Amino acid sequence: MVGLKLFSTGGGVAEVMPRLADVEADVQDLVEAHMDKMLGVTFLASEYVIDCVDGGRIDSLGLDENGAPVIVEYKRGTDAGVINQGLYYMAWLMAHKDAFRNLVRDRLGGTAASQILWSAPRLICVAGDFTRYDAHAVREHRRSIDLVRYRYFGNDLFGLETVASVTGHSTATKRGRRLVAGVPSTRSQDGAMAQLADAVDKVLLGLGDGVTRVQRKQYRAYQRLRNFACVCPPQQTKLLVYLKADPKTVDLVPGFTRDVTGLGHHGTGDLELRLRTERDLERAQDLFRLSYAAA
Repeated sequence: MVGLKLFSTGGGVAEVMPRLADVEADVQDLVEAHMDKMLGVTFLASEYVIDCVDGGRIDSLGLDENGAPVIVEYKRGTDAGVINQGLYYMAWLMAHKDAFRNLVRDRLGGTAASQILWSAPRLICVAGDFTRYDAHAVREHRRSIDLVRYRYFGNDLFGLETVASVTGHSTATKRGRRLVAGVPSTRSQDGAMAQLADAVDKVLLGLGDGVTRVQRKQYRAYQRLRNFACVCPPQQTKLLVYLKADPKTVDLVPGFTRDVTGLGHHGTGDLELRLRTERDLERAQDLFRLSYAAA
């Protein structure tokens, strides 16, 4: 965001200058009001008071699209302590799962509370900027951490840029690296669909440095801040992939792409792809990039 130049082209060309918030609370209020669209996280609580010896208040608590607990911490400018502060709250959260589970039950119901993905808790730090030491530090921790830089542009534009995104190294994640969309890799299971799932995994991870993946029983999610693709376990003759691309902007091809808006399915996204061959994977790559850009 620091290097981004934004121009207004109405009645000539004029640069729209970036700026920081007047106060930290302005950023927090805006993100909390639109957390689902901005971060792919369902908002649960603001200024959540934790019950421990040292005390403290978690800026925002939420639940992401895959059911993972999310802590969001905000800083107006650059603050070297934001990561450690967030990790302190993360440690409290993992030691007080019942408190978070009760919060989810009160806000979203018993089903959501019973499906929390405890193996992949996330910390999202939203700040005016980060140092190169911050980006290095998140890679040394065993948690999923996203560093997100914000900027205001003019009076009605707000931008978010992911500076660093690291997937935690929990037991489930390590196990997930030996899985492709919930099934053993092709080293232990032969078959065209398993090989195709392996190829899809490599393509989706290769779309950008900030791509992370989260394993659930029913699907594997690929995300930046938000999910952009969900891959279901291979079926006998096809592999189902769900994308965040808007089906209304895509020329749907019977048997290959389908609009599943309002239809129940595992994972997130309204555009369904049915992949059967490597050729289908080649046809899908523009759609993968479109969904990645939308996330």
